[in-house]
Amino acid sequence: MNTLLHVCCAPCSIACIEQLREEGVEPTAFWYNPNIPPFTEYRARRDTARAYLKDIGVTLAEEDDYGLRAFLDAIPAYDRRCAACYALRLNAAAAYAAAEGFASFSTTLLISPYQNHELLKAEAQKAAKAHGVEFLYRDFRPRFREGQQKAREAGLYMQKYCGCIFSEEERYNKRKSG
Repeated sequence: MNTLLHVCCAPCSIACIEQLREEGVEPTAFWYNPNIPPFTEYRARRDTARAYLKDIGVTLAEEDDYGLRAFLDAIPAYDRRCAACYALRLNAAAAYAAAEGFASFSTTLLISPYQNHELLKAEAQKAAKAHGVEFLYRDFRPRFREGQQKAREAGLYMQKYCGCIFSEEERYNKRKSG
């Protein structure tokens, strides 16, 4: 099965790609992450993903537009930001998958215990329906720690927050209050 795998970052992709390969699925990676500020952080994550995916022989398709304004425009309200962010990125992945003839698409966001898994899954299913392509669901979360450890061992850039400016604020506010 030819599957497009939306990649949020190299560390999160490690165990996802390994699991898919164990299942006989050779994914093509897809980079579209307009939610990551500042630009230097975006660039560090993108460049790390590029290098890592090349090293492991995974083809990378990119929609490499920083896109911060598009991300901010897509957020209807603070309390609905995750759904809007998931929808923005997963619709881009589903549209690309459909246009390029992929049988299915998935996302490395499914590995993170910090994401709203059920909301993520629902937004991916909506995107699949809207673009006429299958959503390949996998709960990669049991392999999260393994993937993060492998990323550290490989010396990959490890970001300090999930992605958006709101997650950065929450990460550092928790540190200060803890």
